[in-house]
Amino acid sequence: MGPAVATPDLDTIWAAIDDQRLRTVAMLEGLTAEQWEHPSLCEGWTVRHVAAHLTLQRQHGPDIVRLLVEHPRLLRNVGLNRMIHDSAVLRAELPTDEIIARIRSGVGSRRHNSFVTPRETLTDSLVHAQDMAIPLGIDLEMRTRGALIALERTWAIRRTWLGTVNRQLPIDGYRLVATDADWTVGSGPQVTGPVAALLLLVTGRPVALARLEGDGAAQLKMQTRLA
Repeated sequence: MGPAVATPDLDTIWAAIDDQRLRTVAMLEGLTAEQWEHPSLCEGWTVRHVAAHLTLQRQHGPDIVRLLVEHPRLLRNVGLNRMIHDSAVLRAELPTDEIIARIRSGVGSRRHNSFVTPRETLTDSLVHAQDMAIPLGIDLEMRTRGALIALERTWAIRRTWLGTVNRQLPIDGYRLVATDADWTVGSGPQVTGPVAALLLLVTGRPVALARLEGDGAAQLKMQTRLA
């Protein structure tokens, strides 16, 4: 059995964020121009859009105001998800090297977006790295300890406004069991697998089902095909 859920200290969270940012940068530096334009797991976003979104993880009030002044059409957006989508599309207009440099510049910083916690920054970093890597066929490891922190947080907030940024898969009525950590939630048919796959599942990525097992996983695969 792997690590157990515990209240993580900020040093642990930020170390996991820094580690993922460095590995994301290393992956992006090795991509071809064609790979940058490849569709990601995020609907309507290419790999470039996802990478651009990761440059927007340290926005405070003045930064948001500046963005709206520079791009007033964002004010016409309705809803958080639309704002997130369109701001990434705009940021994706930056040169590739600049996008990579801005992600790298976050290493060592403890600044995070207003209205969220560092755990959301960690989740964003881990999951979006996979949103780029998986469609490209790149095996980018998701560290279990960081993924466990993100999984616990994502499960806890999934009924709040913060949870609305994720697609909601029909996971109620299932028992989710990690095979590489001491983590279990829910009741019903079992869905078992590594923490990384469970994190992708609870953040609304059906691709995770390929790495999950149990009667519940088989039922979920059927449900998502019919949805």
